[in-house]
Amino acid sequence: MSSAVVTRAHLVEARDVVKSFGQTTALRGASVAARPGEILAVMGPSGSGKSTLLHCMAGIFTPDRGEVWFDGQRLDALDEAERTRLRRTDFGFVFQFGQLVPELTAADNVALPLLLNRTRRRIAYKTADTWLDRLGIPDKAANRTGELSGGEAQRVAVARALALAPKVIFADEPTGSLDSLTGEKVMDLLVGLAREGGTTVVLVTHDARVAAYADRVVLVRDGVVSVDMGSATAVAASARAVN
Repeated sequence: MSSAVVTRAHLVEARDVVKSFGQTTALRGASVAARPGEILAVMGPSGSGKSTLLHCMAGIFTPDRGEVWFDGQRLDALDEAERTRLRRTDFGFVFQFGQLVPELTAADNVALPLLLNRTRRRIAYKTADTWLDRLGIPDKAANRTGELSGGEAQRVAVARALALAPKVIFADEPTGSLDSLTGEKVMDLLVGLAREGGTTVVLVTHDARVAAYADRVVLVRDGVVSVDMGSATAVAASARAVN
C-alpha cells in the first residue's frame, strides 16, 4: 500500500521509525497510526520508547530513519520552521508537568499560543477566559503557575492545548503527577472536549486506567510497537504486560 493511501486513511502516522540518542537506540522501527477523531493510547514500560515515538509523531524529534506523516504530508521531510508552524497551528500538547510558563498567569499561558499566531489580543484573552471557564477554573485566570494546584495547572495545560482547536493533541503522561481522583477529572475533561471538537488524541501512558479512555491501545516494547490491543476494553486484561 502506498504512503499516499495510508495517510488519507490516517491523520497522523509513524512508519518504521528509528531514533537513537548517542549509543542508545530508543526506537527500532516503530509503526503506529491514528485516524481523524480517534483517541489512541500508547502504552509500555519505562524506557520502552513510547515518549520518543510521540515526540517523533509531533515533529519535535526527527527520526534517523523511517517516515512520519501528518494530514497527507511528510512531517519529517519539512524543515524546522515548517514543523514549528504546524506545532503552533495544528498540534496541541499536554505533558506530565504541564510545562506552563511560570512568570505568566493562567490566562496568559492559554492565550500565548493564540498571540504567537497573531490573534488579536482581545480575542486571544476572551478565548482563554472561555476555556478556563469550560475547564472549571475561571477564578484562576489571574493566578501564576506557582499559585495553582497540580490539577489546576494541568487544566490550564488542557485549556492551552484546546484553545487553538488543533487537529491533534499529543499528551505524554498527562496525569503522571496527579493523584488518581484529580487525574480522572483531567482525563474526563481532555477526552470529552477532544471528542466534542473531533480532535485526534495520541496519549502516552503506563497507566491502564488512563488508557481505558482511548478508542484503541497499542503496546510499545524495546522500541517497536509489539501489540495492537484494539479496543481499550482489552487493557484491563492486559495491564500486566506493561509492568
